[in-house]
Amino acid sequence: MVFELPDNLHPDCAPVAWLLGRWGGRGKGDYPTIEPFEYGQELVFTHDGRPFFHYFARSWIVDADGEKVRDAAQEAGFLRCRPGGDLELVLAHSSGISEIWYGKAEVAKFELHTAGVGFTESAKEVTAGKRLYGNVNSDLLYAYDMEAMGQPLQPHLWAQLERQ
Repeated sequence: MVFELPDNLHPDCAPVAWLLGRWGGRGKGDYPTIEPFEYGQELVFTHDGRPFFHYFARSWIVDADGEKVRDAAQEAGFLRCRPGGDLELVLAHSSGISEIWYGKAEVAKFELHTAGVGFTESAKEVTAGKRLYGNVNSDLLYAYDMEAMGQPLQPHLWAQLERQ
């Protein structure tokens, strides 16, 4: 699918402009406190000319045939683009978790690390995370490592998404 830069793209957003649009695909999840699973996912990145992207993601658990079993996680936030490729991500999750992330954009990829995590009384205890996003052959590949529930930082989610 052809991707065009918006006319009003803020210059600080240029290093991650390839994210703009809607992405969809499948991924896998695992963690010592849960059973492994497969999921479908949709990510949307939008821009209005200011130095940030609005971000929304939703996912659903799928069976071995890729059919939806049930709805799963949702998260929304803002990817704030700073001069020199510095990034800040502010996220809120449907599960009662909020996070602040910092990172730096490189050519067609970026990595983020948590600087702070908050969670509601009813949420699972998440203490840290690392996210890696990359544009590989025009697909969005990402991996999310999580430190939670007394477990050390380790792989939790990974997916390959296509531009929709």
